[in-house]
Amino acid sequence: MSGKTTQDPAGPIPEAAALDDLPSGSVNVSDFRALISKVEAVLDSIEGAESSLPTVQKLVEGLTVALGAEMGIHGGRLYVHDEDDEEYLIWSSFGGAAPVERGHSVPADYPPIRSCLEQGVVYMKQDDPLLDREYEDSIGVGIFAAASISDGDFLIAVDLEPDHRRDDILFTLGLLRHGINDRLRLDRIRGVLRQARLIQTSILPRSAPDFPPYQLAARNRMLKSVGGDFFDWIPLNEKIVGVALADVAGHGLPAALQVRDIHMGLRMGIGADFKIVRTIERLNEIIHRSTLTSRFVAMFYGELENDGTFIFVNAGHHPPLYCKADGTVRHLTEGGSILGPIPGASYTRGYLTMRPGDVIVGATDGLLERARGQGDDREEFGVERMEAVLRENRRGTAEEILDAVFDATDAFAEGQSPTDDRTVLVIKYPEA
Repeated sequence: MSGKTTQDPAGPIPEAAALDDLPSGSVNVSDFRALISKVEAVLDSIEGAESSLPTVQKLVEGLTVALGAEMGIHGGRLYVHDEDDEEYLIWSSFGGAAPVERGHSVPADYPPIRSCLEQGVVYMKQDDPLLDREYEDSIGVGIFAAASISDGDFLIAVDLEPDHRRDDILFTLGLLRHGINDRLRLDRIRGVLRQARLIQTSILPRSAPDFPPYQLAARNRMLKSVGGDFFDWIPLNEKIVGVALADVAGHGLPAALQVRDIHMGLRMGIGADFKIVRTIERLNEIIHRSTLTSRFVAMFYGELENDGTFIFVNAGHHPPLYCKADGTVRHLTEGGSILGPIPGASYTRGYLTMRPGDVIVGATDGLLERARGQGDDREEFGVERMEAVLRENRRGTAEEILDAVFDATDAFAEGQSPTDDRTVLVIKYPEA
């Protein structure tokens, strides 16, 4: 293939978004708006694969079959960028295009390819001096029309219907390029969320440990596929179990990674036999140094001994409620500031002794701030209602108390959807 200098082979490329600015007579705007809707519908109907290459192939083949005639194309070739050798390999041909052996290559600096990468889409007539006519004839290409996909990871070159118009084809290529790129971005986001979901589900305990005579129960309801709420049961030995409840600012992968840091940092501190206050202070430093956006974590951590002793630190979390058998309620506030924003923050510990009939309930703000109404009529569930639910149901089992809390907040919301993750943790000392 002979070397040639790069120049603009086809003049300015019309912007796909600026439909009304195209030259009069070159594009029927209403027809192309309808085509946009059809392309979007076809893209939505095609399921993606585990990686980008099979997804792109399915998308271009599906679009060609469904809308090829309307788009002025009847087939084409999918090229894949080989970074090691700086070339593009033909991966497949589709539609009515002439078959080409997979792996057939073209250098990445081939002028038509380079123009496509620079401009996003390209259209070159058969006699364009930048085309290597011998090479293009060998793979059955007359007019070279192509679009760059996924920042040049892929190229889609199309074969055109005889009665096509250049501007229409450039518009169509731009539409394909943007539509497929958007779909790939969406698939990548979904993949990231799947990863975050796996991280979070691998961290949250599947069940509470057996720790007689106490009943331990917790429930997590995430607003999205990945949330920022976290709870954990940490058996320290036969006589002590650790209890953690946290709320990380934000959602998605950053929140899931921050939850992972809390999980690991907490267990490492405990495993090193640090005192409870020292463990929380070290965890605050870990979160403060984090490069993630979610550097604000509200957390409650306590250690329950089998004789009823409960030592705890509240780091900026909504205070869990300690309801005694007689119905009196104490808010577990002792501790310090939220984890993350203040380096060198200090914390104090709280202390109580559980007796038969006592209950501790911790809840994240997704439940306490569950709301009904809008604007001036908006009202939150709040702490007082939570206290009332706890008093009324304190004689139930830990699981029954969990059910009562979720049922009460759902009923209060009167069908209004939750706006945050919801997690409740219950420790019950049953009466004999």
